[in-house]
Amino acid sequence: MARGSRHAKDICGLCASLCEACAAECGKHEHEHCKQCAEACRACAKECRAMA
Repeated sequence: MARGSRHAKDICGLCASLCEACAAECGKHEHEHCKQCAEACRACAKECRAMA
């Protein structure tokens, strides 16, 4: 993004998809660290979608 790559939007979209997949998987578990991971991944996905 800093160098104005024409692929920046694609990379951000991919990042968002990966973070959403991680959040979905971690969200299936009841462990506190899994809940925290799912929340962090949802937040990351939201920011990546905003940049995509």
